[in-house]
Amino acid sequence: MPDEIPDASLGCAAHGIGGMPELVELAVVLTATVARVAEEHELTPMQGRLLCGLGDQPQRMVDLAQLLGIEKAALTGLVDRAERRGLLERGPVPGDRRAVQVSLTDAGTQAVAAFEAGVTSALDGLLATLPVEDRPEFRRLASAVVVAARGARAA
Repeated sequence: MPDEIPDASLGCAAHGIGGMPELVELAVVLTATVARVAEEHELTPMQGRLLCGLGDQPQRMVDLAQLLGIEKAALTGLVDRAERRGLLERGPVPGDRRAVQVSLTDAGTQAVAAFEAGVTSALDGLLATLPVEDRPEFRRLASAVVVAARGARAA
């Protein structure tokens, strides 16, 4: 008898992965959603994260690398590509001649606003499947998981 192909709708459990397969599947859905929105805005998901990480003030390269969870060398390439597109610019860090900081350009500010609005809209659409009264609790629980994971990563 030929090998059966697991039903993808069964998630990770069909592949023998234990734990909480719903969370793994949720991660897949969220990653795909962010990737789709990024593509709609001519960004990669990592470029979207980079722009969001910059916020309203310049960030040092070392801090951005840590925020994004990537090596400084990988960040350099990411920043190079975004800089060529006119989304951000590098500059000196006041008081530290060796350090470099990155800041959004006007085009970058517009791009991050559009990306954030698109992601918010897409995620709101996903949360619309939950009863209205359950949404704040879902967000609170998701936030608790994220905070705990970041704390464990920092330790």
